[in-house]
Amino acid sequence: MDTHYINIQWTFWPFFWIIFWVCIIPLFWVLIGRGNWKYGRHGSNRAADKSPMDILKERYAKGEINKQEFEEKKKDLA
Repeated sequence: MDTHYINIQWTFWPFFWIIFWVCIIPLFWVLIGRGNWKYGRHGSNRAADKSPMDILKERYAKGEINKQEFEEKKKDLA
């Protein structure tokens, strides 16, 4: 075997593992971590946890709808 080839192989071998983990860690983050924390069980801002009336009140408080729209939609929900 050529000793130059062996030296190059051992020189670049650690970079393989760095590249490997740089690819694997974000993959796990996307598939497992991000989904659970942003939209999953751990978040308290889930739309499923709020009633339609709560959402309507929030929209009114933010100014997304005016008082007339709020009252109309409130009647529809009741």
